[in-house]
Amino acid sequence: MTGAPASATGGSGATPVRGGKLGTAAVNQASLWNIANLLTMARLVLVPGFVMLLLHNGGYDPAWRSFAWAAFAIAMITDLFDGHLARTYNLVTDFGKIADPIADKAIMGAALICLSYLGDLPWWVTGVILFRELGITVLRFWVIRHGVIPASRGGKMKTLSQGIAVGMYVLALTGPLATLRFWVMAVAVVLTVVTGLDYVRQAIVLRRQGLAAERSAAAQEAAEAAAEAPGSSESADRVSGTPDRVSGASGARGAAEAER
Repeated sequence: MTGAPASATGGSGATPVRGGKLGTAAVNQASLWNIANLLTMARLVLVPGFVMLLLHNGGYDPAWRSFAWAAFAIAMITDLFDGHLARTYNLVTDFGKIADPIADKAIMGAALICLSYLGDLPWWVTGVILFRELGITVLRFWVIRHGVIPASRGGKMKTLSQGIAVGMYVLALTGPLATLRFWVMAVAVVLTVVTGLDYVRQAIVLRRQGLAAERSAAAQEAAEAAAEAPGSSESADRVSGTPDRVSGASGARGAAEAER
């Protein structure tokens, strides 16, 4: 016997196994700090900075609104890259799944609310867009156990048109450009409503299919359980044997009548 006992050194005496729970936790903790999640965190940090820049000096200073537009543009660009990087390089994490859509809606919601507060954008436009975004998020959770509603091409066009329109409203534009941004926002609102209705349709279809599959699986399990239940084979034998006895009794009566 050499050396101190394990209890004296504060350990169990066993050598830590590489790849055990401790190693897995360390790997998961390290994987949180990947480039995709860092971009998402940067977008979240940009939200309060963007609001302060946009509302600085009463919210009507063209220079400060240009700075706010730069912050908004950076947030939109990081939104394009973080998801692509996560999928391409297998950097998808639970944090990213939750934080990415929150960051998207936070920067867009902050911009819309500030623009309506400043009187640049009607409140009903802000209400329609925010209601759609929050409603689709709730809808996704409503059907998540039946499947995932994929992002459609129309949804991507909606996101792009919203980003361009809001960015144009953040800038202090005048003249033809101010008229152009009105029509770009009109297109964004139409796409917002149309794609929202399409997501509702997909969610209803997906839920119906999921419930039908669950009922079919439950019926199949019940049938298998009934077939495997004790005594089910004996009762089946008794049922199948009944016609033979009945036919045998009828034959016996017929033979007796023939003998008479």
